[in-house]
Order: sequence, then structure tokens, then C-alpha cells
Amino acid sequence: MRRLTEQILEHAKQLPEGTPVAAKSLLYLGTRAAVDQALSRLAEREQLIRAGRGVYLLPVVSRFGARAPSVEQAVEALAAQRGEVIVSSGAVAANSLGLTTQVPVRSVYLTSGRTRKMSLGKQTVELRHAPRWQLAMAHRPAGQALRALAWLGPERAETALQTLKRKLPPSEFSELVAAAPQLPNWLARSVGKVAYG
Repeated sequence: MRRLTEQILEHAKQLPEGTPVAAKSLLYLGTRAAVDQALSRLAEREQLIRAGRGVYLLPVVSRFGARAPSVEQAVEALAAQRGEVIVSSGAVAANSLGLTTQVPVRSVYLTSGRTRKMSLGKQTVELRHAPRWQLAMAHRPAGQALRALAWLGPERAETALQTLKRKLPPSEFSELVAAAPQLPNWLARSVGKVAYG
């Protein structure tokens, strides 16, 4: 019979790049304690990367050596595996929409799950729990605009909304306006002023 570590590595190699290997998904191979111990051994030998509590990733091997999978791939795979909504932070959204020139230095994502940190090689990714309204329209431009406005805050929201009204396609801006009942009062007021004022 093959060793548990070999079985786990074989399982990890069959997954798409960046897909987390969770102890719970390997319980068909052995007891929880045995699986945890085997995962720990693989991480010590650097055959797996420990990304967080109970979450491991297979390193990507190239001619330049082994590296962690890309942050985007790992976050997408984690969202799919755990059934969470995970989106880029408001700072990233504001920058990509041209509402700020600040470039975020740290990798921060908003999640419907609990707040936690994930290690991808030398990079730490922070997953912050966010209210449901910030995760609405998750992977749409209107949702990105919503997160940017939340990050900018009440003082700069109206000015940013004027810019967004010009930049976003009319259908996306309408989607943002339609989401107003879900938003906090300060943001719903600003959206109403810019849309109908």
C-alpha cells in the first residue's frame, strides 16, 4: 500500500494550479490526525506550501525553481472550495477605476467568510470579513464601484460617483443605483443625489 504522503501529493497534482488542498477533502485516505500529520510533513519537506490553518497549496515548479501559485488563482480556488464570496478590496477597486492613484502595497481581499491570513510563499494575503452590501454584485463593474465608494468614504463618495457616472456603462451605473436600498444611508443618499439630482 502506498504511503499517505504519496497519495496526498498525487491528489494535489491532479488539481488545477492554485487549488488549495484541505485536510477535510482527504479524509477518505485516512484519519484526520494521520492526514494532518502527512500534510505537515509535506510542508516541512517543501513539497506543499502551508497557506493557512488546514490549507495547503502545491508549489508551481518551473525551470527557475518552485514558487507559490498566483494570489488571484489561490483566492479564486479558495472561494470556490469554501463557497465564499471573495473580491478585491476597495483600495484595489478605486485604483482600477481611476478614482485614486494610490497603489495598494498589501494584498487584501474582502470575504463573506471569517477574517484570516493566507501565506503564499513570502507574500501574505489578508482576507477580511466584509458586510454583505460590499460583496453585492461581486464580480461586476457595479460591485467594484461599490467597494471603491465604501473605501473612499462619505467625504469623497459624491465626487467619485460623478466620475463613475461618466466612466461606467449606463447599464452598470443603473445597477449601482438599483442597489441603493441595500447600502448604508450615507452612500444611498450620495447615489440618489448623483443619479437623480
